Amino acid sequence: MNASGAQKHTRRRHGPRDPNEAMTDLDSLERDLLAQVSAAPDEGALDAVRVAALGKKGSVSELLKTLGAMTPDERKERGPLINGLRDRVATALTARKTGLAEAALETRLASERIDVTLPGREAPEARGRMHPISQVIDEVTAIFADMGFAVAEGPDIETDELNFTALNFPPGHPAREMHDTFFLAPDANGKRKVLRTHTSPVQIRTMRSQQPPIRVIIPGRTYRHDSDQTHTPMFHQVEGLVIDTAANIASLKWVLEEFCKAFFEVDQVKMRFRPSFFPFTEPSAEVDILCSRKGGEIRFGEGTDWLEILGCGMVHPNVLRNCGLDPDVVQGFAFGVGLDRIAMLKYGMPDLRPFFEADVRWLDHYGFRPLDVPSLVGGLTG
Repeated sequence: MNASGAQKHTRRRHGPRDPNEAMTDLDSLERDLLAQVSAAPDEGALDAVRVAALGKKGSVSELLKTLGAMTPDERKERGPLINGLRDRVATALTARKTGLAEAALETRLASERIDVTLPGREAPEARGRMHPISQVIDEVTAIFADMGFAVAEGPDIETDELNFTALNFPPGHPAREMHDTFFLAPDANGKRKVLRTHTSPVQIRTMRSQQPPIRVIIPGRTYRHDSDQTHTPMFHQVEGLVIDTAANIASLKWVLEEFCKAFFEVDQVKMRFRPSFFPFTEPSAEVDILCSRKGGEIRFGEGTDWLEILGCGMVHPNVLRNCGLDPDVVQGFAFGVGLDRIAMLKYGMPDLRPFFEADVRWLDHYGFRPLDVPSLVGGLTG
């Protein structure tokens, strides 16, 4: 290296720098640092840029350390430039950090957002459904409980004596035949029990276990050889029984009229009683209710058509005697209603067979919410 080159090198290391050159270096450093700040993808990368620029050994911090070795004039000229660089880099870092935090928050809010326009998800207890038969039993029970009736129950498998003989069915009656009744295999004594063909055996059990006055309803399953659109081998009935010293046809008609008004939720019903025959009642009657069938829909309390809904009558004296009661002292009336039938009539179900097919889709359509308990105060069907 020649002398002139050495002198030039010495000036660059120890002599005053060209102000324009210094400004160019600071501008270049500032552009580079601000570009790194803007390009930082997250707070971790941004902190690395901060340390590289403003940390203890950062590029801007190293420049600030040179101020102590400068002359007063150099410090006066260079100080504001370096401090300004530091302040602008610090401001950019703060702004970028705020922007990254806001972006992270927006991303989190977007991922945790709940669309309040969607329907709420039902709780498990709200998704379940009560079968229409269970609902109708609750409705019927609520109505008759308001009239002072208690609920009586009995077994589905009965003796021939309770199912037929005590109810005044004579030997050879068609109901005793295999084509009408499900008989079980004979026991050791050769006697055969039956799947009860009606809930009337519970009437016998009640009259033999209680003293009048008696006022009960008997909901339950019954069984007969029958299967079509409106009949199934297993179906449901509710029977009513009143035994006291003053029971009569007028009371029977009032009870049935009040029941029909409450169950079908109409203000008035018109009923007619047609003479009929049942072995366990005398006199016996079939009950029709006035209705309208317009448009294929049955409506009660209006129209000119008649629809049979139940059977009834005064308890036969022989039945009272079979239960140890004196027909000269007490008398009573009884009635029976097909629960499946009145459920179909009230809720517009055209076919009885789906009642027992366990189709969840059918139950979702016709079922009832389990916590909506029927009452005469709150309304049978809400």
